[in-house]
Amino acid sequence: MLAQQRQQAILERVRRTGGVRVADLVRDLGVSDMTIRRDLEVLAERGLLEKVHGGATVAGPGSTEEPGFAAKSVRQQAEKESIARHAAHLIRPGSSVALSAGTTTWTFAHHLIDVPELTVITNSLQVADVFHRSGRPDQTVVLVGGVRTPSDALVGPVAVAAIRSLNVDVLVLGVHGMSLRAGFTTPNLLEAETDRELVAAAQQLVVLADHTKWGTIGISSIARLDQAHVVVTDAGLPEPARAELAEQVGELIVAGDAQDEASAL
Repeated sequence: MLAQQRQQAILERVRRTGGVRVADLVRDLGVSDMTIRRDLEVLAERGLLEKVHGGATVAGPGSTEEPGFAAKSVRQQAEKESIARHAAHLIRPGSSVALSAGTTTWTFAHHLIDVPELTVITNSLQVADVFHRSGRPDQTVVLVGGVRTPSDALVGPVAVAAIRSLNVDVLVLGVHGMSLRAGFTTPNLLEAETDRELVAAAQQLVVLADHTKWGTIGISSIARLDQAHVVVTDAGLPEPARAELAEQVGELIVAGDAQDEASAL
C-alpha cells in the first residue's frame, strides 16, 4: 500500500469512528509504529486530524477554517469521483457552464473534457488548468481574475466585476458545507461574495457536495438550499438528511446508491 493510500485509509477510519489508536493501525495496516506516527504527523500538518497521545482524533472545523487545495484533495476521493461522474450527464454539448473553485469541481472538470463545444467560466486556477492541459480547440475557457485563496480560488472585486458581465446556462458549485439553517456555505468571506455572483449569473444551479458537507457550516452563506435546481451527493448521506434535503432542493441525486447505479447501467 502506497503512503497516500494508507493515509487515506487512516483518514476514513478517523472520520468513521471519531478516533484511532496507533497500535490498532500498526496491526491492521501491517506497517511499523514509526510509519503510522509519520502518517499521522503528515495528516495533522494538513489539518485533517488532531494527534493525541497514542493516536489521533477527528479535527473539529471552525466556521472560518479553510484547508488548502492539497489538504482537501485527499478527502472523500471515491465519493467525489462518483458525484462528478453522475453530474457530468447534466451538461449538454455546446452549453456555457461555470465551475466554482474546489476539489469536487476540479474532479468534475476532468469529466467535462470530452464534452464538445463547451464554454467554461471559472474562478479556479486548478479547474482552468484541467482544460488547459486537455487542449481541445472547440472548448473556450474564461478564467476570471482576482486574489488567490488557500483553495486556489480567485476572488474579490476583480472577480466580481468580471462575473457580473456574464450569463451562463449552468453553474456547478462546490461548497464547504450545507445545512437547513445556513444553506450552502463557505469559510471565506470573499469567496462567498464571488460565488453569490456566480449563482446570480446562472440560469441553473447544480451543487456538488459529498455527505461530510451536511451539517457543516462556514461563516458565510452562498445560497439557500431551495435555490439549487439539483444537488448531487453520495450514498454516505444518512436517510434523514436525504429526506430533509430532498424537500428543499429541486432534485436530489445520490451517486453510489444501488438503485442509482443500476439505472446507470
